[in-house]
Amino acid sequence: MKGIFNIIYLICGIGFAQTQIFEGEIKDANGNPLEDVAIYDSSSGYHTHTNSSGEFKLKNATAGNIINITILGFEREDYMINPEDFDKVKVFDLREATFSLEQIILSSNRDPLNEVIKVDLQTNPVKSSQEILRKVPGLIIGQHAGGGKAEQIFLRGFDIDHGTDISLSVCGMPVNMVSHAHGQGYSDLHFLIPETIKNIEFGKGPYYADQGNFTTAGFVDFRTMDKIDENMVSLELGQFNTRRMVGMFQVLDKDYSSAYVASSLNLSDGPFESEQNFNRFNIMGKYNYRKPGNEELNLTLSHFQSKWDASGQIPERAVADGSINRFGAIDDTEGGNTSRTNLLLNHTKFLPGSKKLRSRAFYSHYDFELYSNFTFFLEDPVNGDQIKQKEDRNIIGAESSIDYSGNELPLGMSYSAGIGFRYDDSNLNELSRTKNRRELLERLSYGNIDETNIYSFLNSEFNLGGLQINPGIRLDYFNFDYENLITETYDRKSENKLFLSPKLNFNYAASGNLQLYLKNGIGFHSNDTRVVVARNAEKILPAAYGTDLGMVFKPGNKWIFNAAAWLLFLEQEFVYVGDAAIVEPSGKTRRYGLDLGARFQANDWLYLYTDLNYTYARSIEAPDGEDYIPLAPELTSSGGLAIENLSGFSGAISYRYVNDRPANEDFSITADGYLVTDLNVNYRYKNIQVGIIVENLLDTEWNETQFATESRLRNEQSPVEEIHFTPGTPFFLRGKLSLYF
Repeated sequence: MKGIFNIIYLICGIGFAQTQIFEGEIKDANGNPLEDVAIYDSSSGYHTHTNSSGEFKLKNATAGNIINITILGFEREDYMINPEDFDKVKVFDLREATFSLEQIILSSNRDPLNEVIKVDLQTNPVKSSQEILRKVPGLIIGQHAGGGKAEQIFLRGFDIDHGTDISLSVCGMPVNMVSHAHGQGYSDLHFLIPETIKNIEFGKGPYYADQGNFTTAGFVDFRTMDKIDENMVSLELGQFNTRRMVGMFQVLDKDYSSAYVASSLNLSDGPFESEQNFNRFNIMGKYNYRKPGNEELNLTLSHFQSKWDASGQIPERAVADGSINRFGAIDDTEGGNTSRTNLLLNHTKFLPGSKKLRSRAFYSHYDFELYSNFTFFLEDPVNGDQIKQKEDRNIIGAESSIDYSGNELPLGMSYSAGIGFRYDDSNLNELSRTKNRRELLERLSYGNIDETNIYSFLNSEFNLGGLQINPGIRLDYFNFDYENLITETYDRKSENKLFLSPKLNFNYAASGNLQLYLKNGIGFHSNDTRVVVARNAEKILPAAYGTDLGMVFKPGNKWIFNAAAWLLFLEQEFVYVGDAAIVEPSGKTRRYGLDLGARFQANDWLYLYTDLNYTYARSIEAPDGEDYIPLAPELTSSGGLAIENLSGFSGAISYRYVNDRPANEDFSITADGYLVTDLNVNYRYKNIQVGIIVENLLDTEWNETQFATESRLRNEQSPVEEIHFTPGTPFFLRGKLSLYF
């Protein structure tokens, strides 16, 4: 209740009896300043963070109050403020420690769930590209095209396809592709080497002013390491002719600057009868310059290229009648190749008066070519229904923002204001009917796309002791331009659109053990440029209205629980189907649900975690019984048990669960649920680490992706609609040897 009375005094202008400011510096054991350390006054509810020089100012401090000082990776310190501390700058030296839940403090201006993910990553690091997105609580993925295609994503009752309703980025550089040849928002994260991931920042819902297009179900931003502590080479061998090699090497380490390079090569045939011939090569270099209190600069250059064959999605009836087995194929000429080259610059300049100027610029060159056959002989009984989707793209973007978090503004106000742009130049964006990947039968769509997004945002925070009020607003301008290359005469159309996205969030630290929050906001995802020009820019930026009511509870140093009830409403939208070059209306939808999570740090080496997510998703305008949203997950769960540094051993056993869900609007066709368990065990002695990785430990028969599809086989007289699926990986054993130096 004390925090509530403090708020009332502030609003009424009465003020506090104690207005002294407690100043300090926080360093590590070597005397280096620590940035973003949390300082929390458990009596008043006020909190602050250190700047890049390790300095902080805590206002409304009172002698005798206990402050909690914490940052992940260091031992927590609790300190009682003495009267003499107000006459000097107090210096604290923190000692390094293993990441743990004890180091997380619940305060109104910090998202504890992102802190929890840091602990999850430390105790159970990402081991493969497929695991990258699974680290986000409640997010489920599926692969259905030979390992080279972007994964299908499910979150909060959305079949997000490959990224339509979630914004993905790496160090701020967008991954989603607008007006992509295969589908809107297509997000291929395979250019990211798993071993380079330092942290994952995420948020669910449309509540963040600095996050724009595609942020309806939420956003995820992957942060790569600025430097590595030791060099590493690794070799991985496994079933299905699987081989993986990784190398990470430090090439520069000076007082203010460091640099490293990382590379990987992935090869596999997969468990299918027709070999996948999958190969992917990645290389990345990152340079980091950091002068505390002055500036920081990160320069990243990366490239990846991949090619593969795929067996595609197969119909249940072909497996049932024995024509093929679960790992067979109807058309094994599917597959493709893709590449992406990125140049990313992030710069932060620290200005006088607790201000900092952050700037980002990026360039990507992207190639994509995909061959698929979903319906076999439905459209063309002679040549089959193979399609080719292809594009060549350049992406240029930049953003600058200024942050202010000083003590001069009233009501503990701080803000971030920014402006930026993104320009996509997609050339020869194509959908064609083909045969055996060689013969062009018919072009269904063929053109050049230019899409520009210019935006600005203002995110403000009012820090009223235990309560933080966070209003924000974002303005996006889009220009859509399409040149149709199929028509005989010159055919170029252009449209533009504005979208305003207000946000209003509340975070309340009821105590050091309980944080409550209420989030509200409007977000959107853009539609394909070809839809925009076809509909003369009508209803092409459908709004998403969302609200979250949640809590995070930490009853002790070993436990953290989280819960959120949420609601999300989407307006009418018109979706461009890249597989058929047609436009389909999807209508209004409503989703609401409950997210639950628990973490338990039993001791220094044992860590348990679980997340449970329930969603009720329906189309609003469809009649009862015909209002199901195809493939929308109703109940999902993931979790596991991890050990770390137990006499040289580390590892984890984890699970993921999805229940049965509708595959079509009337639930007459069911996409089967599954429960899959994975295992990894490692042992490190000095500079050598050996390990085993087992996917699908219990050898469960499961379908990784499923669709209700109408198709016709070569010997069939009429089409059949039923489940078409990609079989999930069977028991899959790999061994790994790593050398550190």
